Formats: sequence, C-alpha cells, structure tokens
Amino acid sequence: MPIAEIKLKTSAKTEIIDITLQVQKIVTKEKVKEGLCLVFVPHTTAAVTINENADPSVKKDILMELNKIVPFVDNYSHLEGNAPAHIKSSIVGAHEIIAIHNGTLQLGTWQGIMFCEFDGPRNRRVIVKIIPE
Repeated sequence: MPIAEIKLKTSAKTEIIDITLQVQKIVTKEKVKEGLCLVFVPHTTAAVTINENADPSVKKDILMELNKIVPFVDNYSHLEGNAPAHIKSSIVGAHEIIAIHNGTLQLGTWQGIMFCEFDGPRNRRVIVKIIPE
C-alpha cells in the first residue's frame, strides 16, 4: 500500500485541527477492511494526538495547559525562537496508530485524530500509511 498525504495550512501560532474525516477517506479509498492506520507528522514543531472531537473547548483547554507547562517565553537556548514548539511536539508525539475494522477507523465515540500546530501559521503535511492485516 502506498502512503498518502494530507496537506494543511494552519492559521495560528498554536491550534488543533481535527483530521479524522480526511484520514477515514484515505482508509476508504484504499479499500482495506482490516488492518492498521499509521498517522505520522513529519515536523519537529507539530504533533498528532487522539482526543475528544465533540466539544471544541477541549482543543482550547489542551493548548492552554500545554502553554502553561511550556511557556512561549523562558530561558531557552534554541536560537530560532521556537523552542517551546519543539518541546510540545516531543510531549504530544509525532504518530498515532489506529485499528481498522470493517473499513472503519476504530475510534471511540468521542475520539478524533487531531493535528497539533505549535509553530504556525505554516503549510504542513500529515503522512498516512495503511497496513492491511
């Protein structure tokens, strides 16, 4: 199975974008009934996570708490000025693996796949690899 790519244009310094529907479209297109779906973010200042997608305030709360843990301004050594984005990316992570059953991503009722921007706005990519059973 080839890899697929989702292209995103983020619009804020930090934001979370639900990409669940785009990932499911790739699964459907590949016609894989059973297997795994790898979602990978090839950026050092962005991440991907699975979390609630029903209430938009969850995204806001996640960003608010990450900004408390890793503030925008601190005594960072990284000269580019985006050290907090690198740290947040490492905390959240660059990949997720989701089971596929009957051609559908096996996410919980309130779960969605979330792209996390920590150094925007930027043009971003998300790599999706379907691994058939």
